[in-house]
Amino acid sequence: MSGFLAALKESYIAQMERHHNKPFLDATMAACALVATADGRVTFSETVRVDQIVEILEQLKAFDPVEAADLFRDYCDMVLDNPREGHEKLVALLESVRGDQETAELLIRICLAVAEAGGKTSLVDQIEIVTLCSLLELDPAHFGLYKGQLIEELHRDGASAP
Repeated sequence: MSGFLAALKESYIAQMERHHNKPFLDATMAACALVATADGRVTFSETVRVDQIVEILEQLKAFDPVEAADLFRDYCDMVLDNPREGHEKLVALLESVRGDQETAELLIRICLAVAEAGGKTSLVDQIEIVTLCSLLELDPAHFGLYKGQLIEELHRDGASAP
């Protein structure tokens, strides 16, 4: 009987951890989807990077990686199918981490990892992350993102266009 009670207690603890971390899972997958879809498509390397993040991040270990991957895909589809409405819905999910500086910073670092998945961070990904920093009340310069630098890159890219 004590084995049954121990298993029941372990199951309860796991369920409570999942319940407690669900808003973070939602916010993480939403932020990843916003960055991944910033250029209008989701690459294989971005999807793989999100899977890697879910597997190694302690706060997400309580979740089945397949559940997180499905959530990420659903959020990406939401933005790609209806950009304005999808973006608004995903931004609303970020409210759960707003005001928690440590968690918000972790979220931005995750976004940077997703943006760098293909080897180089695109300008649109950088702009999306700067926007997320603003939403989460974080300074983009803290993450190596400078608004002035982004403007210079825009001008340089625009000048080199035919």
